Amino acid sequence: QVQLVESGGGLVQAGGSLRLSCAASGRTFSSYYMGWFRQAPGKEREFVAAISRSGSNTWSADSVKGRFTISRDSAKNTVYLQMNSLKPEDTAVYHCAARSSIGYSYTPNGYNYWGQGTQVTVSS
Repeated sequence: QVQLVESGGGLVQAGGSLRLSCAASGRTFSSYYMGWFRQAPGKEREFVAAISRSGSNTWSADSVKGRFTISRDSAKNTVYLQMNSLKPEDTAVYHCAARSSIGYSYTPNGYNYWGQGTQVTVSS
């Protein structure tokens, strides 16, 4: 089992940047594919980005390509989401998630463990 704790959210102006962190407990962090999802009020949770166990492969939603970058540091048991050129429509609660199965998934049901989330608000 793994526990996930996100941090780094906040209020930022459009065009600004934030870096989210997700710290994982346990010694099996490297065995999980990791993902970031977001959920805005009244909307379904949507895929943002995912990263393979080794970190050599990443995937991201079209809406954030070229602006957001996912990475991981196995020594620190942490996955990051660097968010640049933020837009008001990026406002949401951002959750990290861990997936024990092989291969990445862009659906929430594909992940086994979730963090509580961190709020990101982008003002215009």
